[in-house]
Amino acid sequence: MFAGEVPRGTTVLGVDIGGRTQAEAATALKDGLGKRVAQPVSVRINDADATIDPKQVGLAIDHEATARRAVQSWPNPFTVLFGEREVDPVVKVDTAKLDDVLQKLGASATEKLARPAIRYQGLTPKPIYPESGKGLDPDRSAGAFRGGWLRGPVVVPIVSIEAVTTKDDVDKLLTELARPAVAAPVVVSTPRGDFTITRQAIAKSLLMESNRRGEIVPKVDPKRLRAAARAELARVEVPAKDAKPAMQAGKLVVAAEATGKAVDLRKLAKVLLPILRQPAPRKVPGALVTKKPKLTREKISKLGIKEKISTFTTHFTGGQDRNKNILVVADAVDNALVLPGKTFSLNGYTGERSYAQGYVDAPVILDGKIQNYVGGGISQFATTLFNAGYYAGLEDVYHQPHGYYISRYPSVIEATVFYPSLDLKFKNDSRYGVLIDTSYTDTSITVTMWSTKRYLIKTTWGPKTDPKQPVTKHLTGKGCIPTEGIPGFSQEAWRLFHVDGKEIKRERFFWRYKAEPRFVCDPPESPAPG
Repeated sequence: MFAGEVPRGTTVLGVDIGGRTQAEAATALKDGLGKRVAQPVSVRINDADATIDPKQVGLAIDHEATARRAVQSWPNPFTVLFGEREVDPVVKVDTAKLDDVLQKLGASATEKLARPAIRYQGLTPKPIYPESGKGLDPDRSAGAFRGGWLRGPVVVPIVSIEAVTTKDDVDKLLTELARPAVAAPVVVSTPRGDFTITRQAIAKSLLMESNRRGEIVPKVDPKRLRAAARAELARVEVPAKDAKPAMQAGKLVVAAEATGKAVDLRKLAKVLLPILRQPAPRKVPGALVTKKPKLTREKISKLGIKEKISTFTTHFTGGQDRNKNILVVADAVDNALVLPGKTFSLNGYTGERSYAQGYVDAPVILDGKIQNYVGGGISQFATTLFNAGYYAGLEDVYHQPHGYYISRYPSVIEATVFYPSLDLKFKNDSRYGVLIDTSYTDTSITVTMWSTKRYLIKTTWGPKTDPKQPVTKHLTGKGCIPTEGIPGFSQEAWRLFHVDGKEIKRERFFWRYKAEPRFVCDPPESPAPG
């Protein structure tokens, strides 16, 4: 009756493991449970029923540990001779993963804890006091699974949740940290000189939020600190400089990169927090770390920028104000590098195009009519850039042709832009870098793409359909620009991709041009005689 390491009559979840060695008992348990441990687990939270995949939450039986438990806890001799003995299994579960799943399943049965916090309004700290709630406790939920799994539905308890940080704790934090923190600035000394963290920067970067347990753990956030103290940091930091590629006489030339120096804000945040409790004057040391450039000569040299993959030119009449805008934006985009897998956005690259950047007023289409606006004429550059990307075989992410047909552009295969609502975007879907090269004359703008050539691109157009004739509209007022009117029509175009002389795919483009009205500028009506 006493043979084996595990007493006879010992069972685990209905599996008999008695009379065996510890190793034999572990194997018997594994075989006996079989596929039961892989079945979905029935869960009940309040009145809601659901199932959970055991693997999703790391739920498993530790067979070896269970057998060891059976060996180490021998019953009295009477039980061995005449009775049966049930040993609880050793159950493993990932408490964090389980809680994530259960929180979603039990959302309707919970009342969220009002978590305490202290937040600044300007330089004034405002307390948020805790209020209790009802919900799931991760440890108790895990305990319910360890004790109830494979015995029927696991009932997960809904418990009262109290914040770890109490109202008194919030008031104490107000007195000892929140108010003293913004009472005075902090001077930071570095090897390149001193800079000041202002009271406002402290208020924006000092976080006093609570975690899921309702516990406030104050911290200085390095990212918020950088954003709030950017101007002061510039006094001691040296920005890293990326290598700059350019094309000269058809050859790639790369200006060398340079490392920079930046304040180690992670370290600074740690030494800053304790001193914020102290009165003025306050001063802390700040360390500088080397800031490496993102782009180096070596990296650019491996991007395969070696040949012209497309070029496109559009023409304009000399002496017009719009020409100035075309040249300004061309200079801004010249030598832009689009890395593999990245998307180029014209609006994102240039930012807002305003007088400050050198743009002037010129005609644009606004609200269906021609009128002057800063940056007018930019769409000619957008069309030129779009076609260069189109014939380079790059992926069209977003573009929109003009509302009215403009004869100097290829129909359908053209683009207009207007900041910030209308943009031009294309993706470099190759494994090579793409360098955008712009050049111009007094009457033309050219965009050339340099990379490794993948395709020969051709275009075929369908017939113009659904013609619309312009109507005449009379306008009065300052800024009216007369037009002759342009017919509208619909048309499709196909981009054909060729490799080694064979078409491998094609892409359809379609646009419907509205008829531009014939605008007639009438003189303002004379006031009636008084």
